[in-house]
Amino acid sequence: MSVDWIGFGYGLVVALGGIVGYIRKGSKISLVAGLFFGLLACYGAYWVTHDPKDVKVSLFTAFILTTIMGVRFKRTKKLMPAGIIAGLSLVMVVRLVFRLI
Repeated sequence: MSVDWIGFGYGLVVALGGIVGYIRKGSKISLVAGLFFGLLACYGAYWVTHDPKDVKVSLFTAFILTTIMGVRFKRTKKLMPAGIIAGLSLVMVVRLVFRLI
């Protein structure tokens, strides 16, 4: 059984992004959303660690973040944070789909 370090790292980056958004801008929504999606991504990585084909939670989380942050990036054209999280989430979606194949 190999640990899904990439999935746990992704979850940590998402959670830290929410914390940084709260510290820099005082955005409580960023804090709540970042912690929620970060914990959800880590929960998904936990399940991928136990069964490499059980990617439902991780895939759902990454897909939702790709969609939300992709739309936000398109609207604002700001690379930080929307573009970075959208890009990382898209990479996670592709990675998880390839795990299913």
